[in-house]
Amino acid sequence: MIRCPSCGTENREGARFCDTCGSDLSSPPGSAAGEVRKTVTILFADVVSSTARGERTDPESTRRMLARYFDAMRRIIEAHGGTVEKFIGDAVMAVFGIPVLHDDDALRAVRATSDVGRQISALNAELAGKGWQPIALRIGVNTGEVVAGDSSNAQTLVTGDAVNVAARLEQAANPGEVILGASTYRLVRAAIEAEPILALGLKGKAEPVSAFRLLGLKERDADRHDDTPLVDRVRELHLLADAFQQATDERACYLFTLLGSAGVGKSRLVHECLDQVRDQARILRARCLPYGEGITFWPIIELTQAAAGIAPGDSPAVARGKMEQLLEGVNDREAIVERVAAAIGLSTHAVPSDEIFWGVRKLLEAVAADRPLVVVIDDLQWGEPTLLDLIDHVADWSREAPILLLVVARPELLDARPQWAGGKLKATTTLLEPLTAEDSTELIGNLIHDDRIARTVQQRVGETAEGNPLFVEELVAMLIDTGVLRQVNGDWQAAADLDAISVPPSISALVAARLDHLEPNERDLIGRASVVGKVFQRSAVSELSPPERREDLS
Repeated sequence: MIRCPSCGTENREGARFCDTCGSDLSSPPGSAAGEVRKTVTILFADVVSSTARGERTDPESTRRMLARYFDAMRRIIEAHGGTVEKFIGDAVMAVFGIPVLHDDDALRAVRATSDVGRQISALNAELAGKGWQPIALRIGVNTGEVVAGDSSNAQTLVTGDAVNVAARLEQAANPGEVILGASTYRLVRAAIEAEPILALGLKGKAEPVSAFRLLGLKERDADRHDDTPLVDRVRELHLLADAFQQATDERACYLFTLLGSAGVGKSRLVHECLDQVRDQARILRARCLPYGEGITFWPIIELTQAAAGIAPGDSPAVARGKMEQLLEGVNDREAIVERVAAAIGLSTHAVPSDEIFWGVRKLLEAVAADRPLVVVIDDLQWGEPTLLDLIDHVADWSREAPILLLVVARPELLDARPQWAGGKLKATTTLLEPLTAEDSTELIGNLIHDDRIARTVQQRVGETAEGNPLFVEELVAMLIDTGVLRQVNGDWQAAADLDAISVPPSISALVAARLDHLEPNERDLIGRASVVGKVFQRSAVSELSPPERREDLS
């Protein structure tokens, strides 16, 4: 018998892959070079009753059908930034986080399952026309630490308990279901609808495993803790209010750029700003995507759909009709529709970028003709150069239309466009700073709806979060969920040693993603510095480094 190095299952002699989790059994443990530990998200998908289907369908037809299924799975997984680890029979194992980690790998995997569902529905419609039985999938998704490395046959090997659990979750799913592990659910719960299922007794696990059935994706990630008062940010709210007022009074376009690191509170600040102007303005929101095909003008697609009431299932003719209705009475209506249609994929005619810019600007001006318009574009750090040029054009050339262009981004935007918003009279760029220690303490009290919390807890959470509101929220939630923070005689106190506080998975994902995008020598340097501690001397790190790396410290 051959024991699987990933899940421990005993397999028959001569087996190349594990019957349980699909891990490669041909290479001995530890034979892969350059192994690294990473927290990734694993997706297992399997066709239900494929053996019985093969008995009822001729082999050539079955082969063609499976080839289309595999091709669709690979395209969808790769479009969302995942990697197909292997095909095992008619099952697919994919990894999100290899070769490159992203801070939203878990959400990418879950969104991929949604696209897979739509693709399978389309394929089933074709199969029905041929009198064939429809395809049904079971999918399991789990997040956890794995060991990854390159095998001798150039196929990435991913092993670890997280792989085993993902495979078991898939096996526990009913046809058409997507089952999420608890770790994945915690990372994506703000963006999905899901319901808990009975804890699953999985082979190889001593205790039952919590799991959740995916019901669907929310249209937009839910804002976090809207019921808690906003802490600080008075200056930024004043700046936003002034920008809106200036755009309204002068009937001009004002470009406001809000920069900040992940989790620092950009989305919450925007939410608060929009609440203040909701009765006075029309609001359109869109976001840039970090991956996928045809994403250059994705925010324009979302803005146009929202402005004109275009539904996802509308035909091109219906969508055009809705745009024409939106622009009723506007000069050059047909020309505007034609150019916007080219941007949002409703036209096959090639249209120069400058004409598309003109069309989008005229559409926004038309929407703002009777009422001030606030356009919010999130995650602009992922925007492609053409989109940045379009925003520049709208800000520079809009006339007689009160428009507040509120763009939200991480500071990396300035790496791609160092002169962003430079030279504009009606523009503000502000960097959202971390909270002070006092503000972090106030936020902790707001989160638990009680300011009676032990000072040691306040200090430890504040030191760990370093003023990042998301980190504060995740740390408090984790401490409560794990029973480390509990109420004793009405006061919130630590029930365990806070010095050993662990980092929540959501925070680990953010930090790991940033590290993964660094050059190898930079990651190595940070790793050596981490051995010394949070504060370190150059000489100490130099002593821990090989001679050839010491020049990196100079």
